[in-house]
Amino acid sequence: MTIKPLVILPDSQLRLVSAPVASVTDEIRRLADDMLETMYEAPGIGLAAIQVGVPVRLVTIDVSREEDARVPQVFLNPEIVWSSEERSKYEEGCLSIPDYYEEVERPSKVKVRYRDLAFAEQEVDADGILATCLQHEIDHLNGVLFIDHISKLKRDRVVRKFAKLAKEKERG
Repeated sequence: MTIKPLVILPDSQLRLVSAPVASVTDEIRRLADDMLETMYEAPGIGLAAIQVGVPVRLVTIDVSREEDARVPQVFLNPEIVWSSEERSKYEEGCLSIPDYYEEVERPSKVKVRYRDLAFAEQEVDADGILATCLQHEIDHLNGVLFIDHISKLKRDRVVRKFAKLAKEKERG
């Protein structure tokens, strides 16, 4: 397994809409393994393939607590097929927007249809942090970032900050 470099804001790749996974290949399995390794190393609880520069509809998630055993999950072509009217707020962060956190309101429960690594169709009913994480990562597959769910003023401020950091890094 390989730890992949993360795509960081303001990289325009983060706005790409990812292509469906057509079948499970060795390459897809390897990508899922690498993404889990990258996610754990970061550390994070979710990662979309586009965040490592691969525009395919693949998401890895592990919302287990640090003191518990890891429970890695891989979602191919995930789609939200139902969401509750009830809403919840969680403080979200993103590995592609390091060290920035903001409270985001989303549906508190979702039903997600996806394919597993055997390419069998599955559904999961999620609430709490898993529901939030699934919505956050599925947004990534559609070129949407969690900062798109906050006020324009806050979003503009964080985008400017990361654009400035990217320019400084370019200059060395």
